[in-house]
Amino acid sequence: MPSWKNPAFPSGQDVLDAFFPELPRRHLDVPVVREGLRTRSLCFGVLDVQTAMCKSDPLALQLPYTRAMMAFELFQPAPSHILVVGLGGGSLSKYCHCRFPRAVVTTIEIDERVIALRRQFHIPADSARFRVIHADAAAHLAELHNDADVILLDGFDAFGLPANLASHAFYDACHAALRENGVLVANLLERGSRAAACLERIGYAFGQRPFCTHAVRGGNPVAMVVKTASAPDWPALHARARDIALRGGLEYHAHVKNMERNDSGRPARNAVACVVHGT
Repeated sequence: MPSWKNPAFPSGQDVLDAFFPELPRRHLDVPVVREGLRTRSLCFGVLDVQTAMCKSDPLALQLPYTRAMMAFELFQPAPSHILVVGLGGGSLSKYCHCRFPRAVVTTIEIDERVIALRRQFHIPADSARFRVIHADAAAHLAELHNDADVILLDGFDAFGLPANLASHAFYDACHAALRENGVLVANLLERGSRAAACLERIGYAFGQRPFCTHAVRGGNPVAMVVKTASAPDWPALHARARDIALRGGLEYHAHVKNMERNDSGRPARNAVACVVHGT
């Protein structure tokens, strides 16, 4: 039976060490670019695809969870500063840079090797409106206050979600870093107890239960919470989703339905249900 270093929140490395002690670590955390006929993907070793880019349309959001995360636009339609945690192949960063031409997009990435691949994924060069910072996101956000309109959490390593990007202290820092009515969006990666723990911690940090949606049925759960938010006006959000789609934006109607269904009639103490049992 495996013995976890932190039984309440075992890391991906804990799991691998317990079940596959002979597996060489040096091959697991190496970012690898894989070429397909139509796509270019960023992977870590033998593990899952971190990001995928359509070669003929580098700005398109290929992976469904990235489109789900962009639903922050329903709550914050004109951000001036978007902070992205985790560069990967730059899907979210590139799309935000294009979608919101008046916004500054700042991306925090801890792995220099990932940053070095930016040209292969058509990630823009640093400028007044776009920059990639090599830093530990937990330490970086701890220094910010009232700084961003949107924070997108999509930072993972070869073993999943790092513990320091899923702690009470980190979510407290996210709350402090957001401006009034700012939006935090978190890709929780997987359903189950780890995602439920993250959702509960976000709820404590923001003093309210996050809204929940998911990429596709059974796909990545995505949590979204608005700082200093009032009760949601669901008819207005449905109308906003229709308007965005009519103006050529992404389709958010299904995400409004998911968030409304998960929000309806659930007391705050049962917030984890939308992650574990979302449809």
